[in-house]
Amino acid sequence: MPPPQRGLAMALFLGLLLLVFLLPLLVRPPQEPSVPYSQFLADVRAGQVAYARVIGAAAEAYYRDGRRAVVVAPSQHHLGTELLRYGVRHEYLPVRGRSLWGSLLSALLPGALLLGLLWMLLSRQGGTHGPIFTFTRSRAQLYSQDEHRVTMKDVAGLAEVKEELWEVVDFLRHPDRYLALGARIPRGILLAGPPGTGKTLLARAVAGEAGVPFFFVSGSDFVELFAGVGAARVRDLFERARQNAPCIVFIDEIDAVGRQRGVSLGGGAEEREQTLNQLLVEMDGFGPRDGVVVMAATNRADVLDRALLRPGRFDRVIQVDPPDRRGREEILRVHARNKRLDPSVDLEQVARLTVGFTGADLANLLNEAALLAARRRRPAIGMAEIEEALERILTGGPERRRRLSHRERERVAFHEAGHAVVSRKLPGAEPVQKVSIIPRGRAGGYVLYRPELDRLVRSREEMLDRITGLLAGRAAEEVALGEVSTGAAGNLEQATELARRMVTEWGMDPELGPVCVEERGDLGLPGLAVDRGISERTAAAVDTAVRRLIGHCYQRAVLLLTRHRDALERVARALLERETLSGRELDALIQGTG
Repeated sequence: MPPPQRGLAMALFLGLLLLVFLLPLLVRPPQEPSVPYSQFLADVRAGQVAYARVIGAAAEAYYRDGRRAVVVAPSQHHLGTELLRYGVRHEYLPVRGRSLWGSLLSALLPGALLLGLLWMLLSRQGGTHGPIFTFTRSRAQLYSQDEHRVTMKDVAGLAEVKEELWEVVDFLRHPDRYLALGARIPRGILLAGPPGTGKTLLARAVAGEAGVPFFFVSGSDFVELFAGVGAARVRDLFERARQNAPCIVFIDEIDAVGRQRGVSLGGGAEEREQTLNQLLVEMDGFGPRDGVVVMAATNRADVLDRALLRPGRFDRVIQVDPPDRRGREEILRVHARNKRLDPSVDLEQVARLTVGFTGADLANLLNEAALLAARRRRPAIGMAEIEEALERILTGGPERRRRLSHRERERVAFHEAGHAVVSRKLPGAEPVQKVSIIPRGRAGGYVLYRPELDRLVRSREEMLDRITGLLAGRAAEEVALGEVSTGAAGNLEQATELARRMVTEWGMDPELGPVCVEERGDLGLPGLAVDRGISERTAAAVDTAVRRLIGHCYQRAVLLLTRHRDALERVARALLERETLSGRELDALIQGTG
């Protein structure tokens, strides 16, 4: 039924339903006033009643003065005897019963209304394919070969990962070549990595290159409140996959259903575990000739059940990490295809400035730059818009021209100057690109760094330099102003996190030694104690080591700023005057030539 006709039919149905309920109220005859039985008898004995019509236990009384009334007699009282005794003319009438049509209407109307309402619901949901009859069907979306096709050319910056996946593409294209040699393609491939690195895009690219259908479903689509629904949806998904083989089944955020069993006390744990059990059974139930390849993505591979990762299910785990500089440049060129860039834009330089960015971050960067250029009525996206969009992303918001008191501006200036000066004096710190005391987001000021290389491994001294740089803002306030403020809250949080990882993960504390102090995760419910997996003595030693590292780095920052107090003063005064300093201006001020 077309939408306009469906809406009209629904309106007519609701109007009819309302009329059925209101009609008895509208057409009900006027009711005569009723009198108590004792009052009626008194009126009969007083000779005021001239005529009465008795209908069962009720009577309609007509008084001599023209009044009418209705009276109901008790079941054991003989109303006719009283009327005869006092000479009141009366007659008996049979009790009014329902007509045949009325009985049929009262019996059939509720059923007809229910059938009509059910028909309307089904027509709105597309007949028997609506959710009422498909509660246990899988919610997987099926993409055909030509629908929104994505190929490996659309994926940039992940050369090693694409090379791993070409094997799956070749198997789906030529399965007999592998089966003739007795080879078995991995039944399941798990793509693990941070959000935004392109895991879903890779899975779609594999399906696009192989030219096979692509089933997309999220892990949360399986788990429902009702027991057994998730397992039924898993069975339905794999049944549909076998009917469309060869194909790819992609389960996004599989950790929503594949978490380790027996460690959660939540109310939906039993249903989730039943769903996971069914998923394990289904992945064991098809062979290499079925042509079904299961791919999944997760940000938390460490929480997945071990049975899910054993050979025969997810045989292969591929780590999808943020791209390197060359990969970022390739990704930027892909996302710049449909954007009008100014000839002065150097994507290689943008790639150098975006260390740690994922593909989604880079796409967002160019989109923010395009929005800025459109807002400024620019004919193309320039380097200025890209740099401002980068600052906006890194600092968490646009510039805010808040009016600060002179004392607040001075404190912010010394705070940011402390970060900049210490970063320039430490050999392991990143180069400074820009220093500003213009508020952005929640920050009163900020320092932008320009990493020169993608660093995968850092030494202990480099980590200590980084923590010292984070604590330099608070140290500058103490050295220059004699007191500290709340402005260093974010820096303290980052420094403490790095120090704790140095102690617990990287074994960089001399007293604890090269050990990994594992802290196990919680049980899934807030308020429950965490099983840290370590003794109380070791936990106290970890806390002591973290405080020792933080204290050492803080004293180091205070000594550096005390030794270079003149440079701190020059940079802070220049910030109060200009509000923003570039890296070159900062170097000149620190050297005393600016």
